[in-house]
Amino acid sequence: MASNVLIAGSTGYIGRLLAARLARDGEPPRCMARNPGGAQDLAALGCEVVAGDVLRAETLAEPMKGVEVAYYLVHSMGRGAADGDFKQRDRQGAENFARAAAEAGVGRIIYLGGLSEGGSPHLESRHETAGVLASTGVPVTYFRAAAVIGAGSESFLTVYYLVRRLPVMLTPRWTGTRTQPIGIADVVAYLAAAAETEGTRGRTIEIGGPDVTTYGGMMDALARAMGRRPPVKLGVPALTPYLSSLWIGLVTPVDSGVARPLIEGLSVETVVGDPSGMELFEIEPTPMAEAMAEAMREVESQPPR
Repeated sequence: MASNVLIAGSTGYIGRLLAARLARDGEPPRCMARNPGGAQDLAALGCEVVAGDVLRAETLAEPMKGVEVAYYLVHSMGRGAADGDFKQRDRQGAENFARAAAEAGVGRIIYLGGLSEGGSPHLESRHETAGVLASTGVPVTYFRAAAVIGAGSESFLTVYYLVRRLPVMLTPRWTGTRTQPIGIADVVAYLAAAAETEGTRGRTIEIGGPDVTTYGGMMDALARAMGRRPPVKLGVPALTPYLSSLWIGLVTPVDSGVARPLIEGLSVETVVGDPSGMELFEIEPTPMAEAMAEAMREVESQPPR
């Protein structure tokens, strides 16, 4: 029996976890992937895997058939982003998806973006995507998350490899930026519960964990999770995002196409300003230290990057 839930971006980090969560809950979703062969693990869980690419509008009609809830977990940063054109690809993909959803009679789109809409091309693009998805009249539930603590989150991996490899580090201004990090398990829980939670249809929902800190504070918390002393930090506030991204590229395995827009995003505060959306859910937020320890175990169980 075909599912009435579609996940676009099902082979990404969060999409894959969400698909597995829904399958475990007894409702395997339809999983759209540019390369269905890369989603065989989801097929093994009972998910219906279909071919589709948000940048190719002609491929979307078939995956949308019979869909009531469509998750949009696609973004272009790091996929050919070296040409600096990820914003255009984000817009085009969202336009194609929104149009196809309206034509298919989809009841709701659920989208995950970031907390800040200004100061970073990456975050601005994510915020703009929400507006594009809503442009054809399909109600959008727009989750806006702070920094995600999880083994597939590039912002977490940046912090992880810096702490792991540098007992003493140069720290640019962005390490003092405030954030309200949220564990990946909580992000997936919010997404999974959204369609069945009253009051979320067509609403913007800000989500974060219980702790407000800085990226430097995240480094200290991660060091403690590793059983290490927090790294000694030597402030270099004049280090630009460009120079900082080169430094990140030398020290960590974070993709060079991701580094600069990622650093620009880390320079923008991401703290929940309106917690009322989170109050609609019966989700107990995971403390930062616990989420850090779990993410660290997940990273260290994987092959080295």
